[in-house]
Amino acid sequence: MNKTSRIYLTGFMTSGKSTIGPILANVLGWEFCDLDKEIETAHNKTVVQIFEHFGEDYFRKTEAEYLTAYSLKNNIIISLGGGTIVNDKNLEVIKNTGLLVYLKVSRETLQRRLKNKTDRPLFRDLVLAERPDEEFANRIDNLLNSRAAYYEQADITIESDKNRIGVTIDILANKIMEILENEKLG
Repeated sequence: MNKTSRIYLTGFMTSGKSTIGPILANVLGWEFCDLDKEIETAHNKTVVQIFEHFGEDYFRKTEAEYLTAYSLKNNIIISLGGGTIVNDKNLEVIKNTGLLVYLKVSRETLQRRLKNKTDRPLFRDLVLAERPDEEFANRIDNLLNSRAAYYEQADITIESDKNRIGVTIDILANKIMEILENEKLG
């Protein structure tokens, strides 16, 4: 299986995966898949609604099934949900079938982006209850810490909040093109 025909984008929610992914896919001439959006479309429900109606375990099982199916496609950029790689079997599929790119964002940026979003199941309660910034910071830190070991296994890490989106895409596209070229030459 050619690992360079699949690129997985990972990172915390609001890190830019769904924004950068389609643009990168367009630059490469590849297909783009947002796992969360695919699951939402199939269920005719948002991720929040799926969590509420079926629970997180159901969502994670469904997410793993979709990941496995899309891992068989070639020339595809796959945007993973923020917690997809926390499942060891998912991480194994990802590492065995493609390049893993981590879009790293600071806690401060994440907090600013999440502060008013009600479409993120893990933060919805804080937003709706208008909880203090300190609670957002604590929850983000706890999740980042629990996911750090997984994110650190990425083949490429891009600090996506330190650059403008176009610069980030340009840097990422150049790094990926370099890897693809090295694979062809190697």
